[in-house]
Amino acid sequence: MKLVERISSQTAQSAQPAARTTLIGSTQRRPRDTMADGFQQLKLAVHNRLFESLDVSRLESLEQNMASAKVTQAITEILDEEGRLLTDADRTRLVEEIKNELLGLGPLEPLLWDDDVSDILVNGPNQVYVERQGKLYLTDVRFNDNQHLMLIIDRIVSQVGRRVDESSPMVDARLADGSRINAIIPPLALDGPSLSIRRFGKKRFLIDDLVDKETLTADMVEFIQAIVKARLNMLVCGGTGSGKTTMLNCVSSFVPVDERIVTIEDSAELLLQQPHVVRLETRPPNVEGKGEVTQRELVKNCLRMRPDRIIVGEVRGGEVFDMLQAMSTGHDGSICTVHANTPRDAIQRLEMMMLLSGASIPQRAMRQQIASALNIIVHVSRLSDGTRKLMKISEITGMEGDMVMMQDLFEFKRTGIGQGGKVLGQFRPTGVRSMYTDRVAAAGYRIELQPNVR
Repeated sequence: MKLVERISSQTAQSAQPAARTTLIGSTQRRPRDTMADGFQQLKLAVHNRLFESLDVSRLESLEQNMASAKVTQAITEILDEEGRLLTDADRTRLVEEIKNELLGLGPLEPLLWDDDVSDILVNGPNQVYVERQGKLYLTDVRFNDNQHLMLIIDRIVSQVGRRVDESSPMVDARLADGSRINAIIPPLALDGPSLSIRRFGKKRFLIDDLVDKETLTADMVEFIQAIVKARLNMLVCGGTGSGKTTMLNCVSSFVPVDERIVTIEDSAELLLQQPHVVRLETRPPNVEGKGEVTQRELVKNCLRMRPDRIIVGEVRGGEVFDMLQAMSTGHDGSICTVHANTPRDAIQRLEMMMLLSGASIPQRAMRQQIASALNIIVHVSRLSDGTRKLMKISEITGMEGDMVMMQDLFEFKRTGIGQGGKVLGQFRPTGVRSMYTDRVAAAGYRIELQPNVR
């Protein structure tokens, strides 16, 4: 009972019902939406009475809809008994805020309902930012104190069997909808607990959506479709939040439906349309530091699963060896992503991951492995105006001496900044003939890369 009393005192204060946002750097700041004292007192009273009429610990074992209905019914009965006069808007607001505290993520719940929010960044209890359309905005969402924020973080990580405390102050987790969670708490976080949520959008973007958003052109789409059908190995590179996973999802849509695909990810985000897909996900160590399953182990295992194509959500460690070997030994048409700022940097990152894995291999042998396994590198980037662009499509042409040789086939050429900070530029093929033209033609496609003439 003491635990219930402690939790109720921490959580029953104020969860903001809506998230108003202000653009960073704006000179106009909206004042914090303060609640009337009477509303606060009523909310606290109703919240405390809920613990008397409901077994809150059992709500978590119920389905979400059933638990929500029970809480709503209990709140309505308490309000009727209290005889308080509330407008329909205030009653709805009161019910939603209390439900969020008991069943959801408290003040963050309205942000999770907003499909336009792609990232939620909590920098302590008094500062919450969101990303919309590639831009960061400050919200009016607030937590009561550090303990209130810690309660929400504990609720998130406990749902996936993880814990966060002073002995383990960092944690990665995933919400039920696929959103990725990172939390770091004091003493590592000096200004209070920090929580980052990478949203997993409900709307699945198709390749035509990316064309409409001017992320790439129809000519690029035709070329990518041709190289996927021709079973060329592809690497998608870009920075954090540049749209690598979205691009990978769209590219994978060109894989024929009669092929067996095995996907390997740290946090499951890919949504493939094909019927024959086996999805694998890594497992972190438990509280005792045991039971971890790495991407490298999953890559090794998937080679025994008779895949036609292997898709790795992100290569970030020793699995690069097994992935490159699979690409060059019978699993053509495989796709993976890597963090890198340019196609050339992507090659260097793969090489660096090989070195950091502890393998003693000559540099030339590593580069030969990369050059023989990879065919195409697609580079995506998030620009200063928040838009995502496919910046380059490059191909690896082999080795010359100790250097991996590459050539660009398509590129986005920036020309300046327009009104409102919009990045100006144009997509264009470089006019270079692809060395894979004959291989693509054998698959039934024709490549014609003509540069734009201005």
